[in-house]
Amino acid sequence: MQFSKSVPSSDLGPIADLVISTSFDSVMVTAATAKTPILYVNEAFTQLTGYNSEEVLGKSPSLLQGADTDPAVLDQLRKDLGARGNFEGTATNYRKDGTPFTMHWRVASVRSEKDEVLYFIAVQRQG
Repeated sequence: MQFSKSVPSSDLGPIADLVISTSFDSVMVTAATAKTPILYVNEAFTQLTGYNSEEVLGKSPSLLQGADTDPAVLDQLRKDLGARGNFEGTATNYRKDGTPFTMHWRVASVRSEKDEVLYFIAVQRQG
């Protein structure tokens, strides 16, 4: 399954914005830099985690991790993103109030026309 996409030269536009903002699934966009700062989350992310966008923008997605988050899953995430540019898995994450939940997620890379990874898009749901 190939999730990695190239950024088109034009803007994705209002249709994509509407799809992402009204999705039942949580959507998170991060920069593809060492600290992977969060650049965007949708309303479903807030409903799932209890964090609003102002609380997470610029921070690492690791703020959702805790004692029961399996390091092997995170290692596989890094390995898969480096090798294939995408990942799918399940992990224990934590809401703002500290309660754990099982999260299933897919991560896809967004590449430039020069094939450089610019962003990661994570689509997440409980379960």
